[in-house]
Amino acid sequence: MQPQDFMLRIVYLNGEFLPLSEAKVSVLDRGFTFGDGVYEVIPVFAGNIFRLDEHMDRLANSLAGLNIHIGISRAQLKSILTELVRRNPATCDRQLYLQVTRGVTERDHLYDESVTPTFFAMCKAIKKKDFSAGVSAITHEDIRWKYCHIKSTALLASVLLKKLAKDTANCQEAILIRSGMVTEGASSNVFIVADDVIKTPKKDNNVLPGITRDLMVELLQLSGNVCQETDITEQELQQAGEIWISGSTIGVVPVVNLNGKKVGSGKPGRYWRQARELYEAYKINGPHTIQQQDCVV
Repeated sequence: MQPQDFMLRIVYLNGEFLPLSEAKVSVLDRGFTFGDGVYEVIPVFAGNIFRLDEHMDRLANSLAGLNIHIGISRAQLKSILTELVRRNPATCDRQLYLQVTRGVTERDHLYDESVTPTFFAMCKAIKKKDFSAGVSAITHEDIRWKYCHIKSTALLASVLLKKLAKDTANCQEAILIRSGMVTEGASSNVFIVADDVIKTPKKDNNVLPGITRDLMVELLQLSGNVCQETDITEQELQQAGEIWISGSTIGVVPVVNLNGKKVGSGKPGRYWRQARELYEAYKINGPHTIQQQDCVV
C-alpha cells in the first residue's frame, strides 16, 4: 500500500503536472541505462525557494558539462518550480528535486544530439533531524570520478561510501581524501577550523560548488571571520579544532568525532555556533542579512 504522501504529491514531468503515482519514464531513458543526467536539490524554507538563482547557475553548468540542452528558459523554469511548490502545500520545510537526463534512446554509448531530454521535478518534505549535538564521520579515499563539479545522477560511489560510513561505526558521513588532500564529503562540503582560521577546499573539478558552502564563505567573511578557500591536507583535517559539513537540506552540521577520535573537545565548537547563527538568520532575512553586515564591515 502506498503512503498517502506518495499518492497526493504532485510532480512535473516533461511539460505536465501530475500525481507522482502516475509519473512514468521509459526503461530506455539514458538516466536509467547509463546514469546519463544531472540533478539539483533546492530547499524551500517558509514557502520561499532558497538561493534559486545560484541553484539555476549550477544546473546550467552541469547541463553544459554533459552537453544537454533542455530548451526551457530560466524564467520558465522558475515558473515551473514556483507552481510545483504551490501545488504541494505544507507547513514544514521542503525540498525541490530536479532531474534532467539526456532522454530516451536505444542503449548505445554514442548518443544522438537530437534526443529530447527528460525533465522531472518534485517537491517533498525535508526530514527533520537534530544535528546540534554533532555527528560522526570517517575518512576514505575519494573513489569518485574526476568531474565532481558536475552534479551528476551517477552517484554509486557516494552511495557506497555513505553505507560504508554507516556500517563501519554508525557514522553519518565519509570525508574524502584525494592525493593527500581533502575534497568533500560523500554528500556534503567540508569546513575545518585551525588556529582561528576557517578553511574549506577550493573549488575545482574534485569539489561540487555547494550552494550552502558558497553562502557560508560569504557570510563568514562578511562577519569578520578569516575564511579561506584553500587546499586542506589530511593531516590538517585530523588535527582540526573544529570540522563542519554543509549541504542544502542539512545546513551546517558539526562533526565531533572523526575515525573514532574526538574532534577538538568532542562537542560543537564556538565557530560552528556562530556559523549556524549566521545561516539561520539568512534563512529568515535573506539577502538583507548580507547587506546589513556589509554596512557594518
